[in-house]
Amino acid sequence: MKVDGALLVDDPAEAGPLARRLEQAGYDGGFSFEGRHDPFLPLAVAAQQTERLELLPAIAVAFARNPMLLANLAYDMQLLSKGRFILGLGTQIRPHIERRFSMPWSRPAARMRELVLAIRAIWASWEEDARLDFRGEFYTHTLMTPVFNPGPNPFGLPRIFCAGVGPRMTEVVGEVADGFLVHPFHTPEFLRQVTLPALERGLQRAERERGDFEIGAQLILALGDDEESLEAAKNGARAQISFYGSTPAYRPVLDCIGLGDLQTELHRLSKEGRWLEMAGRVDDNLLERIAVVGGRAEAAAKIRARCAGLVDRVSLIAPFSPDPDLWADVVRGIKADL
Repeated sequence: MKVDGALLVDDPAEAGPLARRLEQAGYDGGFSFEGRHDPFLPLAVAAQQTERLELLPAIAVAFARNPMLLANLAYDMQLLSKGRFILGLGTQIRPHIERRFSMPWSRPAARMRELVLAIRAIWASWEEDARLDFRGEFYTHTLMTPVFNPGPNPFGLPRIFCAGVGPRMTEVVGEVADGFLVHPFHTPEFLRQVTLPALERGLQRAERERGDFEIGAQLILALGDDEESLEAAKNGARAQISFYGSTPAYRPVLDCIGLGDLQTELHRLSKEGRWLEMAGRVDDNLLERIAVVGGRAEAAAKIRARCAGLVDRVSLIAPFSPDPDLWADVVRGIKADL
């Protein structure tokens, strides 16, 4: 099982030293995400200061960009990293796409499917020097002159991973992508009952094997070495879980464990700006179903028990204790004898 660590930086220049520490601590990958900063710039810096670490945005917002832009970015990141880049994409939700990015929103599963196929068509025109002729419902790419064609990538084409929650999007990912990124807001029940069957349907539609596909689960960690640090981590995880839980698109995760009404309540509180109260609605039962909770010494065993046999890689989300050296023993424990 591969283990990824977060490249959480406020300045892209800081990503290089942090990525080196991840590499030295035994991590297999480093991931950024689309938050307060661009997700690609830290990875570009990290690529030049590491040797084996896989690098991926988890995620970059797909619908804030177009296929040509993403094809170029991923191609160049593959060059910088010497073949270690993974293009991680997600949809975000409609209000952000329309009101934050001022981009169109419609039929997200169909749009994501077409966006991935368009990227692959652009890459094929570069790799094979063939005429670019992609005509879809959402994207059209029919112009590629020699001056804009970089030619075959010497390190091969990057893999494309996509995130999803609902079964339609998840099925699309199984059909057209190389890997799936499990959202941090998930439970083992949802993974088994909804996610994995949807991925299998997509793989079957494309006549692909599970062994040709990689599943990565992002895990919220609420771990501490003593009562005080553990309680602080649990409170932070509760806040993160309540934020995700307030989003209507993520309600199926709560429905799966009989807590769908909580989403309605969290959504109402979020509209009223009552963030502290939202976190208080996440009881210990829900916290432990979504997050990995306990002492740091037992973390590896808990992660392995939860994920072994279900996913191929785990991304550790510990925003209140991001020091990679602190988690080196956890990383070793997760990877031991697997």
